Amino acid sequence: MTTHHPIAIIGAGLGGLTSARVLHVNGIEAAVFDLDASPSARTQGGMLDIHVDSGQEALRAAGLHDEFRAIVHPGGEALRILDRHAIVHHEEIDEGDGGRPEVARGDLRDLLLGSLPEGTVRWGAKVTGAHPLGGGRHEVVLADGTKFTTDLLIGADGAWSKVRPLVSSAAPAYEGVSFVEVHLNDAETRHPASAALVGGGMFFALGAGKGFLAHHDTAGSLHVYVALKTAEDWISTVDFSDTAAAKAAVLDHFDGWDAGLRALVTDADGELIPRPIHALPIGHRWDRVPGVTLLGDAAHLMSPFAGEGANLAMLDGAELGLALAANPGDVEAALCTYEAALFPRSEASAAESAESLVLCFAEDSPKPLLDQFASYR
Repeated sequence: MTTHHPIAIIGAGLGGLTSARVLHVNGIEAAVFDLDASPSARTQGGMLDIHVDSGQEALRAAGLHDEFRAIVHPGGEALRILDRHAIVHHEEIDEGDGGRPEVARGDLRDLLLGSLPEGTVRWGAKVTGAHPLGGGRHEVVLADGTKFTTDLLIGADGAWSKVRPLVSSAAPAYEGVSFVEVHLNDAETRHPASAALVGGGMFFALGAGKGFLAHHDTAGSLHVYVALKTAEDWISTVDFSDTAAAKAAVLDHFDGWDAGLRALVTDADGELIPRPIHALPIGHRWDRVPGVTLLGDAAHLMSPFAGEGANLAMLDGAELGLALAANPGDVEAALCTYEAALFPRSEASAAESAESLVLCFAEDSPKPLLDQFASYR
């Protein structure tokens, strides 16, 4: 027999887990399906700044704000903006009273996972497709051939969502920028000069069409994204399985840059990981389709330059859960309420993200970003 779940959430990222948690605290259970074999199957990325008006609001709705404050990274709201010569042009210290405290993505995910009843997440459940059965019900097919049905299908499955095609034909497009992720482990001891250069919080070192974005993580390592404004196929020209060759290929783009900045690549520990940046169209939305909706990157994938991705995913998840709790027995009314707020909010953030990408990689960078910060004073 095919298993039936009244509510099925595809994806155990921050958005999907927040939705499941808010539903749970409101007495509504959901089944979560994730393609990873276990919670620890892969690393969960670096630090996140959790905004007071989005991510933190979601955590309040989930009843987890106090627990969140306990895992905040002290000093993480500090900021430095440098040029290609490593001259600091803007610096802010973390006074501990800001609205964007930093937390490790993995710690936040663990907090959400630990708040759910055991067995809520079905691990190793890779969705390969879904189709409507009528009346708002859908059948979902997993990679192992098993199937289940659901009255409400929530796509929280990221950039390349398998649920999105049920409501939209939109697909992510390359944004003209690629990241190469590197780490410098045990930075204070093994890489003290780099640790001092980056400082305690967020770090930007920018020049024309390229730069370094970095921060300390809670394990004491430097988490660095080398950013390049480059053709989409550039990554395919580099053998990232050969770390020495990959470092050389990346550093070719930074001739004439300060030696301390180049050392963020030269001294990196482990492999270099390429990450091309994609986004859905600004203002992506869909007509109401019975029994299915999206949240997070599945709904509004954007570049990371507004710092909104995780925050919006969590807020989406919380607001969807609250809408369902406020409309018992009327899923469509809940989804209409949820999407009416989702669409304009995500459009504004996607536009901000696109504008910030242009600022960061302008020919006279970091001047446009510095001018933006000066306008806030």
